[in-house]
Formats: sequence, C-alpha cells, structure tokens
Amino acid sequence: MAILPTIVATAQNQEPIKYPVTHKGTVVDTYFDTAVPDPYRWLEDDRSDETAAWVKAENEVTYGYLDKIPFRDALKTRMEKLWNYEKIGSPSKEGNFTYFTKNNGLQNQSVVYRKDASGKEEVFLDPNTFSKDGTTSLGGLDFSKDGSKVAYAISEGGSDWRKVIIMDAVSKKIIEDTIVDVKFSGLSWRGNEGFYYSSYEKPKGSELSAKTDQHKLYFHKLGTAQKEDQVIFGADQKRRYVGGYVTEDDAYLVISAANSTYGNELYIKSLKTPDSPIVTIVDNFNSDNSVMETQGSTLFINTDLNAPNKRIVTVDFSTPSPANWVDFIPETQNVLTPSTGGGYFFANYMKDAVSVVQQYDYSGKMIREIQLPAVGSAGGFGGKLNDKTLYYSFTNYTTPGTIYSFDPKAGKSAVYSKPNVDFKSEEYESKQVFYTSKDGTKIPMIITYKKGLKLNGKNPTMLYGYGGFNVSLTPSFSIANAVWMENGGVYAVPNLRGGGEYGKKWHDAGTKMQKQNVFDDFIAAAEYLIAQKYTSTNFLAIRGGSNGGLLVGATMTQRPDLMKVALPAVGVMDMLRYHTFTAGAGWAYDYGTAQDSKEMFEYIKGYSPVQNVKAGTHYPATMVTTGDHDDRVVPAHSFKFAAELQEKQTGTNPTLIRIDVKAGHGAGKSVAASIQENVDIQAFTLYNMGFKALPKLK
Repeated sequence: MAILPTIVATAQNQEPIKYPVTHKGTVVDTYFDTAVPDPYRWLEDDRSDETAAWVKAENEVTYGYLDKIPFRDALKTRMEKLWNYEKIGSPSKEGNFTYFTKNNGLQNQSVVYRKDASGKEEVFLDPNTFSKDGTTSLGGLDFSKDGSKVAYAISEGGSDWRKVIIMDAVSKKIIEDTIVDVKFSGLSWRGNEGFYYSSYEKPKGSELSAKTDQHKLYFHKLGTAQKEDQVIFGADQKRRYVGGYVTEDDAYLVISAANSTYGNELYIKSLKTPDSPIVTIVDNFNSDNSVMETQGSTLFINTDLNAPNKRIVTVDFSTPSPANWVDFIPETQNVLTPSTGGGYFFANYMKDAVSVVQQYDYSGKMIREIQLPAVGSAGGFGGKLNDKTLYYSFTNYTTPGTIYSFDPKAGKSAVYSKPNVDFKSEEYESKQVFYTSKDGTKIPMIITYKKGLKLNGKNPTMLYGYGGFNVSLTPSFSIANAVWMENGGVYAVPNLRGGGEYGKKWHDAGTKMQKQNVFDDFIAAAEYLIAQKYTSTNFLAIRGGSNGGLLVGATMTQRPDLMKVALPAVGVMDMLRYHTFTAGAGWAYDYGTAQDSKEMFEYIKGYSPVQNVKAGTHYPATMVTTGDHDDRVVPAHSFKFAAELQEKQTGTNPTLIRIDVKAGHGAGKSVAASIQENVDIQAFTLYNMGFKALPKLK
C-alpha cells in the first residue's frame, strides 16, 4: 500500500504541508439498518507493515513541521531547566528498612532507595537500568508482611501488560522465575508465603489491541511455577475486572469483581481457616465498594450505596450484607475519599474540587480538621496501623508538590520534603469561578495566570478538561504548565460533569445519553473565558487526554470556530467500535455502546469524533498525540481521526499526528519523552497562535 503525498497549505507562510495520502478501504458496517463507512479500518491492524509505514510517514511530516518552529529549542531549554530539581516520594517502613523514591531531576525514571536503622542510604531498585532507552518502567512494588520479600512489576514500552519479578528484599537477589502476562493488577502478599495478582488469558490476536474480558485472580506460592498458580476467582464467574488484596492483619482476602469502570461486587474470604469459603458482601454492580480496614471481625467498608458522595460503614464478617451495615462516617454534602494509618481514619473531602481533611478515631469520633498549608489538593494520610508518623502531599496550580510529615496523635504537620523549583510561585494566582453551562448548570473552573494579567482577549490560554469515569480534576502543579504561564499563558481547568467532583450524581450526569452535557460544559467554559476577555478564539487552545481526548475531538468537531488550536491526546475517537478493543467494553457504564439500541447508536454516532469530521470545514490547528504501544486506548482511534482530518480539512490550519514510538497510554513515560512531548505541544500551540518568538521566556 503506497503512502503518497498530498499538498495542503499551512500557517505562518510556511511551505505547504505534504501529508501522506491515507489509502481508503471499502469497509461498511450496518447498525440498525444504517450503513456507516469505515474507510480507515486497516489502520486498526497494529501488526501490519502498511500501518507501520503510515506511522513513519506521518511522524516525518509532523517532526518536519515542528523542527521549523523557531523557538522550539528555547522552549526545551527552559522546560529542562525547570524540570531539573530533586523529587522525593513519601517514605514507607518495610521490615528493617525505610524505602522511598527519588529522582535527581532529569532521570528518566525515579529510583527506589532505602535506609537502614543507622540512616545509611543505598539504591534498592533503579528502573533506569531496566532498558537502555528508558521505556521500561516500574509498574508496581509490594513487600511481604515482614519486609523480607518483594514482588515488583515492570511495563515495557508503556504497555498495560506487566512482568512480575520476585526478589529477596534484604539481599536484592532474584529468587524465582519471572511471572509473565499480568494485566490490570495489584500485588498483595499473604504473609511471606506468596501473593495474589490478576490477569487475562493472553489474546490470540494482537496483545496490544485484541479484546480482553475475562479477568482472573491468582495466588502465586513461592517456590512453585507460574503454571501451578491457583485461580482464586474468575474461572467460573466471567468478569472484566477482578482484584484481590489482603487486609493488614493478614486475616482476610478481599475480592472486587466488576464488568465496567463503575460498580463492583464485593467478596471476602477468611485466611485464618484453610479452605474457607468466599463470602459475598455485595452481589451486584450498582455501587462502588471496598473493605478499607478490619478490626477483629469488624469490617470497615467505603461505599456509595445509598450515599452518592460516599460513606464508611461497619459490619461484622459473619453477616456482611448491606442490610446489616451501620454508618461509621455518614455521607455529607461533599465527596469522601478516606484512608487509614497510625490508628486513625482520615476523611479527605472535596469541597468544590479542593481538599478538606478530617481525622477520626476507631469509635467514629472526629478528632480534628487538619490544617492544610493553603487551598489546594492534599493526598496521602495512609500508613500501617502502628505507624507513629504519616505523610501527605500538598499541591495546587502554583505550588510544587510538597511532602509533609504528620503526627496523628498531636495533629501537627511539618515539611518533610519541599522541592527547589526555579519558579516564583508568589508571582502567580489561581481564581475559582462558577460559570453557567447550556442547560443552566453551574460549573466550577479554576483559572491560573501571572499576577497583573490584562484582560484584553490576547492571552494564550490552555483549556484542559476530562469529564468522565468519576475522575476528579483537583489542583496540582505541573512544570509544563509553569512554563506555559511564564510565557504569559493562562491555564484553565473546569470540573465538567462526568467527573467525580460532586459525587455519583455529577458522574452520571455526563454518561451515556447525557454525554453531550460534558461537551456543552467544556464549550461553555471556552465561551466564558472569551466573554471575560481572558482570551479570544485566536488565542484559545483546548487539550485533554484519553476520555479527555474524546472531549477535545467532540468539541472541535461540534464547534470548530471556537478555538485556534486543538490537542487531543490518546483519545477515544471511534465511539462505534471502542468496545471491541482490549478492555474497552468495560467503559460502557460511561458511554453505552452502539449495539445497545437504535437510539443509543444514533446518539453515539452524533458525537463520535471519527464519524463527525465534515468535508469543507475549517478545523483548528490540530496535533493529535498517541503512542504506538497504547493498549488502553488503542492508537487506531487517533490514526483514524487524523486521517479523516487530513482528508477533509479546509483552509490553512495544520492537522498533524505525533506518534510516540515504544510508548503507551502515558504511565511510566520517561522524563525525556515527557519533556519533549510538552515542548512540542506548546511550541505547536503558540506558533499557530501567531507567535514567532518567546519574548517572555527567561
């Protein structure tokens, strides 16, 4: 299949872009008597030479364009300088050592260190040695109960498929054969004898795109081969997502089973009695539930059953069904994310997307509200029952993530690790506003910028959104955003429906046949920023990844007049076929599928980005980004969307696709790759807004 060039004009008086001509096939699918052409179906074959040639040709065009942006190198120099600071993670005591992660600044992967009782520090695990190009990352790390053994997972090329390596933690010697073909799994030890993990049967087709839908929970006993690993759950019950974890007291195995990204069955098994049965706690998928703590036979369960904003309940192991649940921390008007450590419960509430944290004892009595450093996001407060010191992180859009130690008895916080970033936080400010969406719903948005910003409609503005899967966008610091704001940019994040900021009702209001609410909320955010003169159409970019990539794709196809630049990343772009790849069928709680009903098909087809690119339309300057090893949202979504745009774009705006090689959905991406991607996104954006230099760059 030949890849032939076609010529399209571009911006800033550059030479016309010669896009590859993407061969069109004749595939047509029929849904409820409606024929839907799928001319780029061949791009779904990630193992074909034709697809590889297309990827290579598209990248040559994209990098050829990016190479000509005059300030791209200066942007990279500043990004690297700002990124180059020491980053330390919260410590954890395991056996006789204290473990923590550290990155000296520009290391591709953070290194796991440990200290002994005398304070002597050494490298425990260095993921930078896993591969020469930094594309193999650490995907999980779990110690046995006494800290003598450790199992850690690695991801190659950003894939969700993992390998698990088992070591003697004291000597750091590998003690068993590698466990392979593990996916969507935690690692949880039972004492020191072995651990639980989850996986699917390896698909017969492409391991990066073939459907995987029967998840199983296994137990690996040390000293035995993987083929002997016992299936604990999932052999007889077909579920897409199964996970298991052992409670801290080693008394129970908790099993969660689900068919979608919302709603799970909950089971528990006593580990005190050999061959004890698996006991059902919740027997349906209508709520999210987890056992977060045990005390003797008392279970503490975090749930949104009859509590859309979540609550903690208690129940006895002998009669664990919901009929016997008793409120421990009742539901409030704010969404609860709880944790335990040091003999206490911590209720981390979201109030208009920022943190409020309360501390409770085991009788359910509130001890105190914890005084946080400022308005922003706090996370952590977790640890073992007997830990005397806990740790939490705090950040917002202008404050680099700082780790605090916390004395749970005294309620006192102290700075544990504060990063030394070359960024003057005091010169920037965040403002939360509430704007009105199309149907009258009030939506919160935090806008961050350099103090003294002139509301003249000429500020380059990045509008970032997600709006799905109960995910909450809370304030956090980003080096890339700091560089953007240093250059006079505005960074705006609305909390769209479909997210979790206001609980299950807010989530459900952006799902299935209410999905359009999410796009309307995002469009209204853009219109607010323009109306208030933070920016204007010529200086507005929209950005989002994964479900947020869908958000950008739908918004730019519905309102191509609204923004100058569109940046969809690793997006779900073909909504008629998303559920046929990897674990995509599990997203149906949010999206529904085209097979559900004629009404659902027509609704989904009405916004699906791939099917809504129209010939003769002036689309914004667009750079689609994806990774060739993305086995979460397969890159074919982005490939097909880019091909449609390149065929149908009218006018001078470029429509490019940037495809990272040996990269996945984003997890474990090397620092070098992350920096380059952010540089290219910002360079492309500013260049297409008409900037020829970066006068505000330090």
